[in-house]
Amino acid sequence: MKLPRSFYSWPTMIGAVVALFSLFMIVFLFIISTILDQGSSYLGIFIYMVLPVFLIVGLILIPIGMWRKVRRDRKRETVPEPKWPRVDFNDPKHRNAFVIFITGTILFLFLSAIGSYEAFHYTESVEFCGKLCHKVMKPEYTAYQNSPHARVACVECHVGPGADWYVRSKLSGLYQVYSVTFDKYPRPIPTPITNLRPARETCERCHWPEQFYARQHRLHRYYLMDEENTEWDISTQMKTGPSYSAFGLQEGIHWHINPDVKIEYIAEDELREYLPWVRYTNISTGKSTVYQDQDYPLDQAQIDSLEKRVMDCMDCHNRPSHDYQTPGFFINNALTAGIIPKLPRIKDLAMEIVNEIFKDSDTAMLFIEERIKDFYAENYSELSAESPDLINQAISGLQNEFMNNIFPEMQVRWDVYPNHIGHIEYNGCFRCHNDNHANEEGNVISKDCNLCHTINAQGKPDSLEVGTVFESLEFRHPVDIDEAWKEYLCVDCHMAL
Repeated sequence: MKLPRSFYSWPTMIGAVVALFSLFMIVFLFIISTILDQGSSYLGIFIYMVLPVFLIVGLILIPIGMWRKVRRDRKRETVPEPKWPRVDFNDPKHRNAFVIFITGTILFLFLSAIGSYEAFHYTESVEFCGKLCHKVMKPEYTAYQNSPHARVACVECHVGPGADWYVRSKLSGLYQVYSVTFDKYPRPIPTPITNLRPARETCERCHWPEQFYARQHRLHRYYLMDEENTEWDISTQMKTGPSYSAFGLQEGIHWHINPDVKIEYIAEDELREYLPWVRYTNISTGKSTVYQDQDYPLDQAQIDSLEKRVMDCMDCHNRPSHDYQTPGFFINNALTAGIIPKLPRIKDLAMEIVNEIFKDSDTAMLFIEERIKDFYAENYSELSAESPDLINQAISGLQNEFMNNIFPEMQVRWDVYPNHIGHIEYNGCFRCHNDNHANEEGNVISKDCNLCHTINAQGKPDSLEVGTVFESLEFRHPVDIDEAWKEYLCVDCHMAL
């Protein structure tokens, strides 16, 4: 095919080769990833981000090379050439160049539109968020896959609808790319508490308050740390809403976000674990009541200068998708599900193992295997010899639970990210409901158990104490500690164990 003489230069030829090769690779990899469903998370980066850069560079080299070629030729020739390029469709060279240019431009614009669209969706995908920076995001991605929101895309909560938050997220992402590239990121990754989008703009797109369930029944199964791993069950009715759904948000736990109620607080720390000042406002009447921590009250200067936050969903549901479960929780669940067999003292042993600090996951896996084998070989030699399969099942079960909740390389485990739901392992409800926040009249924010739930049954399966639906049993601690459970908070003994 005849082309203008200016095309035949090294920069132009190299640019054409680079552009054609990049285009071929984009199409080829797109077919592999889309039609054949093959490839990893990094394949999308090459298809939609890396290779298009080479394609554009190649296309830019073509006119640059032609321009340089024209300039050189003009200097060598004595006959002056016109300043502007001349296009003559009667000349086959010009005609061919024009056809190639127009066809190439249309094709490039078409592919650019598709590529931009796909690149946008790829950067919004769960795969991009969770797998691209594998080491950094492994804890969050693993916890997310085991959460109730595993089928909700990351951007639905972290970005939400609208161009402004999309731009914010991409600008934030630039710094994150820099941090990962130059190993500047903290370990563990801090929770973005201060710059999260308000829950009413994200959570309530699905969980709208008008459709909250009235009350829910929960059955918890625990195991004591004795030789028999004694089972202890507690059945509770959670007062998430009122007795009857017709009452809406007038009662129950979700009363805190009633449209007629405004709860504000001042946090003493970044994690919002300690709330020394709380204000309740009845929007209908306009009446406000301030409750202060009696041990550490704030003076007026502090109240005026510190941030006052209006309570929303995230103040309790602060780990909706990235919840690193405590050992007491995930070991109990594994025993109940049969993932870990009920070997003698396995609950006690497992709790001891996972509370160790490890430098990396490989070290942890090796320690779990050796510790369990040595323990049963020394203390239950007959069991160890006769049931090696149960021993191996206990090892693999605990290793799997460890890998889903503890990540030594990123220094992530349950005590790093407090979960404000409940009150056993973390402060949670007790940040306010601790009998220590009082108003001027001396009224306190009560820690009465029956405010949030009633106990319908509790105890060992063979001697279960059963109450009625409408009357709560008094809590009975599985281990006899007399009345100490009434005097202290649960977290005083169970803090993240």
